[in-house]
Amino acid sequence: MSIDDIKVVFAQEADELLVEMEDALLALEDNPSDKELINSLFRAMHTIKGAAGIFNFIHIVEFTHPIESEVERLRTGELLVTTDLIATLLKCKDHTVALVEHAMNDEQELTVELKNQGDAILKEFDFDDVASLVSGQSHIAGEDAGFELFDESADDTTSDSLALVQSANPPDLIERIAQSSQDTLEVESECWIISLNFKENALRNGLDPLSFIRYLGKLGKITNILTITNDVPDLDGGDFEGCYLSYHIAFQSDSSREEIEDVFEFAQDDCDITIVPSRAKVTEYMNMLDVLTLKDSERLGEILLNIGAITRNELDKALCIQNPDGDNKSTEAKKRIGDILVEQNIVGKPVVEQAQKKQQQVREQTQSIRVDSDKLGQLINLVGELVTSSAAMKIMVEKHHLREANDVVAGVEHLVEEIRDTALQLRMVQIGETFSRFRRVTRDVSTELGKKIKLVISGGESELDKTVVEKINDPLTHLVRNALDHGIELPEERIANGKPAEGTVTLNAYHDSGHIVIEVIDDGAGLDPERIRAKAERIGLVEPEQTLTRAEVFRLIFEAGLSTKSEASNLSGRGVGMDVVRRNIESLRGSIELDSELGTGTRIIINLPLTLAIIEGFMVGAGTERYVIPLSMVEECVEMDSDEWTEDKKQNFINLRGEVMPFLRLREFFKCTDGATTERESLVVVRFGRYKAGFVVDQLFGEQQTVIKPLGSIFQHLKGVSGATILGTGEIALILDVQGLVQIASAESKIATHNSQDHQELHNT
Repeated sequence: MSIDDIKVVFAQEADELLVEMEDALLALEDNPSDKELINSLFRAMHTIKGAAGIFNFIHIVEFTHPIESEVERLRTGELLVTTDLIATLLKCKDHTVALVEHAMNDEQELTVELKNQGDAILKEFDFDDVASLVSGQSHIAGEDAGFELFDESADDTTSDSLALVQSANPPDLIERIAQSSQDTLEVESECWIISLNFKENALRNGLDPLSFIRYLGKLGKITNILTITNDVPDLDGGDFEGCYLSYHIAFQSDSSREEIEDVFEFAQDDCDITIVPSRAKVTEYMNMLDVLTLKDSERLGEILLNIGAITRNELDKALCIQNPDGDNKSTEAKKRIGDILVEQNIVGKPVVEQAQKKQQQVREQTQSIRVDSDKLGQLINLVGELVTSSAAMKIMVEKHHLREANDVVAGVEHLVEEIRDTALQLRMVQIGETFSRFRRVTRDVSTELGKKIKLVISGGESELDKTVVEKINDPLTHLVRNALDHGIELPEERIANGKPAEGTVTLNAYHDSGHIVIEVIDDGAGLDPERIRAKAERIGLVEPEQTLTRAEVFRLIFEAGLSTKSEASNLSGRGVGMDVVRRNIESLRGSIELDSELGTGTRIIINLPLTLAIIEGFMVGAGTERYVIPLSMVEECVEMDSDEWTEDKKQNFINLRGEVMPFLRLREFFKCTDGATTERESLVVVRFGRYKAGFVVDQLFGEQQTVIKPLGSIFQHLKGVSGATILGTGEIALILDVQGLVQIASAESKIATHNSQDHQELHNT
């Protein structure tokens, strides 16, 4: 993999982390005390900073470093979650996105605009010195403290020192030791903390504590020592051959943990030794974990050993604690090695958690890999060709009556169907990620408009083709912004109307008959059909004497230039966009409907196919032509000589077992003049959303896997057709646009223009 490929992976992972960060920030507004959300913020900034450092993206490192420090203050409770802080951190997320894009363009110097934006954001934090934070300088009290030897008398505060050293949070350890003594153990940020608790027989066994301390000084600088004398006995009853001293040592060195441990190699049996890394070392461990390449089977202890966070001796001791005397306890009954390492203060909890997270990521990555979307699209195309070839093989076998090959053909058909479904499933993604991005839109727009709005998401686990998700994002954005701007009222207006001050916008998705239905619902002011009708008449969309049903009036919203908002804003109200929304959705072979109650709210329903590549089709014939209807839309087929139906040609509707619906005769609609007229016609009942209609056809050919091929630009305005497919014989069959044909059938039905109430009932399922 080239360095450019690795940079692309960095950009992708940074984007995922920043999306997680935004989701966590928005969730924190409702749960400001949620530690896991705060940890998620820290991980995002920390990981991006560490990865950016590898590629020398210095501008990203300089910006994210102080942000990481602020989030660390959130973790320790020094800083509280506030609305203003969340707003600033959201700006940080947006600016980091811009910095990543800048870095991916291989530009070395920041533009003046980007630099000024970053400085302005950092100034919103309560930093004493923005410049020093940007350059990565930290201010630690007592940086110039020298070597001092304290001899502390026994008291309650000092007696807790060792317990505090053995606590599980190394980043807080230096301050906590300092607070535990009467005097201050001043240390630098680069210091290790070494705790030596000599046992009573240490002196008798020939050990000299000071000799170890002197030898330690050869590896670096001992900046401070705190001597603990709590266990020293009274002069009258003491055994002066015993050792009763313990030491806490602040040690500055570039040595590894293992090298420091080797200093006390001969004291292992007579001294309890605890080595706590410096903050810089902890950061180093975390950065190493971020970039470490792991094997799927690598264990936690091995991971920590590889990065130098623990030594082999420490790991062996922890394993002995986990499995004393080699007993045969079940794995579930044993303590996890990570918990033991933390309890023994061998390694800090943040490092263990990061290692466990890395371990989990590796396990997940072994189950899933990144695939280039273009390669996936190529695979889908090849599967489509395989479907066509399979159909051709079946036709050839039938044509030449090769009965002995029928079983083979059936087996191939089954395998092709499995391959098709699996290939399509690879490109299916949950719509929840797209929905979640509107949390930020809702927050920003509601703040800008002075409204209180809550976004409710349901059905986010519903899956559809990635290409559909990408193309539906812009129409959804427009609809959500309309709901926020047009729909939800100001708090005082809602209270005056007996509503709660906080409005609600709901995004919902669910599967229905091979399609996905997306709903955008708000509990706002609703739409006034009379105002819509009046505006449509003013701009010439409808004539004053023209009769329209309620559904047709609301459908006018999707006409160009129609808006009922009296004043345009930067969000909506110019009448531009809803017609584009409709066209974009219809280009995906989908439909959009709107229903509203004045004073109650508005509901928009989008109906989309799950995939745009391959469908199960139902083939019919009209004249000599063949047409394909998406099988998911076919309700039933009825022979036209049946007593179950009656036809009214004047009003263009069919009564099927008491259910009235409009219909089209495909031979007449497509002007199929070739081929003899058949006396045995069939009725295919189709359903699209809430509406039903009947298609009268000459022949029924049955189900067939259909590879959708787009029509050329010259056929883009062909009514009633959404695409084409190549049959196994090499012939072309047109794929019917069921939605468009249902609308045409309804328009031709005289019921639609004479009785709006009946029209609504006819089309309800």
